[in-house]
Amino acid sequence: MAKRPWSSKEHAEAYPVKRPRYSSTDRLSALSDELVLRTLSFLPVSTLVACHRLSHRFCTLSSDPQLWKSAYYNRFVRPRASRIPGIRDQGAPAASLFYSSRISKWLKDDHLVKEGNETNWKKQYKLRHNWSKGSCDVSEIQISARPSLPPMLVRLYEDIVFTADKLHGLRAWIMKGSQRLLASLGLNPDGGQEGLWDAPTSLAIDTSSSNAPLLRISVGFSDGRFGTYALNKEDGSLTCQYMHAASSNGAVSAVAYAAPYLVTMTDAQLLSLYSFPSQSPDSVSIKDPPRLLASLKSHTAWPPLTLSIRASSSSIIISIAYALPTYLSGWSVGLQELRISTEGTVIHSRLTSATNQGFTPLFASSSGFTTPTSEVDDTLPRSAQRGSIPSLTKPTSLSYSHPYLLASHPDNTLTLYLVQSNDIDLIIANGSRLWGHTSSVSGAHVGDRGKAVSVSAHGGEIRVWELEGGINSISSKKRAAAGQASIQIRPEPKKLEQDSSASGVSVDESGRQRFRSGQAVDELSTTKGWVGFDEEKVVVLREKGQGTQALVVYDFS
Repeated sequence: MAKRPWSSKEHAEAYPVKRPRYSSTDRLSALSDELVLRTLSFLPVSTLVACHRLSHRFCTLSSDPQLWKSAYYNRFVRPRASRIPGIRDQGAPAASLFYSSRISKWLKDDHLVKEGNETNWKKQYKLRHNWSKGSCDVSEIQISARPSLPPMLVRLYEDIVFTADKLHGLRAWIMKGSQRLLASLGLNPDGGQEGLWDAPTSLAIDTSSSNAPLLRISVGFSDGRFGTYALNKEDGSLTCQYMHAASSNGAVSAVAYAAPYLVTMTDAQLLSLYSFPSQSPDSVSIKDPPRLLASLKSHTAWPPLTLSIRASSSSIIISIAYALPTYLSGWSVGLQELRISTEGTVIHSRLTSATNQGFTPLFASSSGFTTPTSEVDDTLPRSAQRGSIPSLTKPTSLSYSHPYLLASHPDNTLTLYLVQSNDIDLIIANGSRLWGHTSSVSGAHVGDRGKAVSVSAHGGEIRVWELEGGINSISSKKRAAAGQASIQIRPEPKKLEQDSSASGVSVDESGRQRFRSGQAVDELSTTKGWVGFDEEKVVVLREKGQGTQALVVYDFS
C-alpha cells in the first residue's frame, strides 16, 4: 500500500505550533522596594496573601507591618469610628477617620500604637479576622471527675486560668502553648477533714500589677473567711499569704483585690474594706494582718453582684453592681460608687439604678409594656424596636467594666446598660436588649475594650458582641434586627495529631481533647454560668451529663 503524501496543512493541524516565548524584560523586579510596597498597598488582603507565594522578595514585602497596619485600621477601626455617635463632633478632622500613621483615631485599639510597643500587625489582623468570623480552634481540659458543691469558681488572667473548689483546692492552669496544670494548693490550712466551712464561694485576681513576678489571688469562703494567695509565675508555686478568721455575717459572696486593698461582700450584705501593710512586689509572706478601713451595710444589693476596686494616691473607689428587685416591677439593676480615703473615711457615695427607665409591672394590662411615641423609630423593623422591652426575670449574671454594664437573662436575652460617670452625676442609661441566643443565657462577661462574650446554658452556644458606642443608634438597631449584632463562635479545629477513635475526638501530645472540624462539643453538656476571655481565647466551664467538669478553650490565634 502506497504511503499517503505528506501535507503541510494536515501536519499543522495534527501538531499545533508551540507558543512563542516572549523575551520581554522583567520590569517589576527592577522596581525598588519602596515602589513595590506602594503598589501592594492598593491590593485587597486576599491578593496580598497570594503574593506570599510569588518569591522570597514578595513574601517579605507583602508581610511589611505598615501594609497590615493600614489593612487593620481600614477594616476594624474606621468602620467602628464612623458608627460611634458624636465621633465627628469632638473637633477631630474628617481625615482622622482614614488611615494615617500620625492622625488616625484608634479608639480602643490605641494600646497597639503606643510608643515602645512592637505590634505584629499581620498577626493582629488574623486574630481580629478570626474573631469577626467566629473561627477558632477548640480544645477541652478535664479538671474534675465529679460536680462541685458549691459550684467551681473560675477566673482567667494573663493566659492563666484559676479554679477553686472544695475538692481540689486552688489550682492554676496555663493556657498558652501546652495547656497544663501549673500549680495547686489545698484550701484547708490545717489539713483537717473536709466540711462546709472550707467551701470557696468567691474568687478574685489582683490585676493592678500585671508586670510583677507574683500574681495575687483572693478567695472567700462559706464561713466568712477570706484568704490571699500568691502565684510565682517563674517557678509555678502557690503560697497562702494570709487567712482571715471566720465571721458570723455569712459567706463571702463577692471579693475584689487591688493590693494593698481588698473589699468583700457577704450574704448579709455587709461591705468591708481592708488595707494590707505595704510590701515589696516580690514578697510572698504577709507578716501583719490587714486593717479594717470601713464597713458598710446594704439593704438593696442582691446577687448576682460584681465588685471592682481601683486605688489612687489619696482615695479608693469601690463600684458595686447588683440586681435590684423592685415592687411590682420585676428586676432592675443598681450601681453604687464609693470613694473612701486611705484613712477609711467615706468621702462621698453615689447611688443609681435603672428603675426610672421602667420595668414591666407584674400586673400589667394585656397591652404590655408601652413605649413613648417619641422613642419609636417607624423606619425600623418591629424586632429592632423591642430593644427597650425589659425583663421580668432575675438576671443570671452581671458583668461591669465601665461604661458597660451587661446583664444576662434566662429568657434568651441580655440587657446592656451604659453608665455615665463624672464628678457630679452617676447615671445608668436606658437598657437595650440584645437578641440572638436560642436558649437561656447562663453567663456573660464584658471586657475593658467594648467586647463581650455570652454563653447559653444548654448546647454551648457562644456569641461575641461588639458594644463600643452602644446599640442605641439607628444603624446599630438595624444590625441587631438583621442578626448582625453578634457573632456565633463556630469552632474550626486544626488537624488532629493523633486519631485515637472514630468518634471525632482525639487526644494530642499534651493530653488535651481536640475536636474535628464540624464536630461540636458535647451538646448534652451544660455551662456553669462562667465564661471568660482575653485577646486570643475564650474559656468556658462546662459540665457533662455525668458530672464531669471541663474547661473548653476556644483559641482564635
